[in-house]
Amino acid sequence: MTACCYWLPVCYIVRIVKRNARAEPARSNYSVQSVTRAIDLLRAFRSDEELLALRDLVGRTGLNKTTAYRLIQTLCAAGAVERVGPDHYRALIRTIERMKFRFGFAAKSRESQFSLEIERSLREAAAARGIDLVVLDNRDSPTNALRNADKLVREQVQLAIEFQAHDRVAPEVASKFLEAKIPLIAVEIPHPGAIYFGGNNFEAGRISGRALATRARQLWQGAVDEVLLVEMSSAGPLPQTCLTGAASGIREVLRDIEESRFIRLDGKGRFGPSLDIVRKHMRRSRARRFLVGAVNDSCALGAIRAFEESGKGPDCLVSGQNATIEARNELRRPATRMVGSVAFFPEEYGEGLVRLGLDILNDRPAPPAVFVKHILITSQNVNRYYPNDSLLT
Repeated sequence: MTACCYWLPVCYIVRIVKRNARAEPARSNYSVQSVTRAIDLLRAFRSDEELLALRDLVGRTGLNKTTAYRLIQTLCAAGAVERVGPDHYRALIRTIERMKFRFGFAAKSRESQFSLEIERSLREAAAARGIDLVVLDNRDSPTNALRNADKLVREQVQLAIEFQAHDRVAPEVASKFLEAKIPLIAVEIPHPGAIYFGGNNFEAGRISGRALATRARQLWQGAVDEVLLVEMSSAGPLPQTCLTGAASGIREVLRDIEESRFIRLDGKGRFGPSLDIVRKHMRRSRARRFLVGAVNDSCALGAIRAFEESGKGPDCLVSGQNATIEARNELRRPATRMVGSVAFFPEEYGEGLVRLGLDILNDRPAPPAVFVKHILITSQNVNRYYPNDSLLT
């Protein structure tokens, strides 16, 4: 039988199922359960060419094996489904649900507020456009990122959105989608062959660097002994350019600062390691006044706590990236040493990602990179940009 797809009126499906399937008790006078279950089986096929085994149909519909087998055989006899080989099936009719686009999103980690904001906004934007969205959690693990890429390929998504922070597995993750001919959008961390969506890291860093240096000039007449750049080496070179930008912004304001005063510490992008590495540095440093530029807010907050523990809280000025709710709460704290955090507004990513994905799938021109807007959030403007934080906390 030729594997072509065509439309069948719902009334015809009803007739063939009622004629060929064993009668089952109806849930109401107006509902035929066998028809409902047969349509559930048809909906389980997510593309015209997808081949499903009986176990796949059972898993996707929740039907028991006997019922699924009996109904799929009925649909085969009626010409709505084709049997391929000993235990695989292909749908020959297309349901309305299968006409929707199907996106996949692999989130960085549900323990990350930044990642959660992106996921929430993406779910809302996808629902508004009638897009089927498959969401998986990478759990900030390269192993999980690779496993989830395989899962999204198996789910036959038409477009993948990848948010994972481990640069070393980015080529392998990207290759899985490339081999499956699935377009890829990489969020925040570039992946080979993917369209980049996220921050302009150098510019975001430059904004924070200028803010640090300006405050140092106001408080200390520009007398700075050390500049600590707390990084996340595992994320690869592009996210680290925010620290290059921070150094550039500092030099724009403090033109005489020496290169030897810039020190890089690997905080691994997390609060605990940043607290430890800055704490250890403070034990051996003889510097008096410090500027701290951090790759993200977790690193910035870890550095602040390290200075406070050592009794040198007033001797540091710190800036972060992402303007997470933890950083915003820190900015509201009296006498905080946090000068500011550059906002990326992840709560607005969803609409941009969906719009970009639809452009790709509809063969409309798409740029190689889409950069989000950046604003420095400070203790003076945090309540204006985020007036509802008290509800979140």
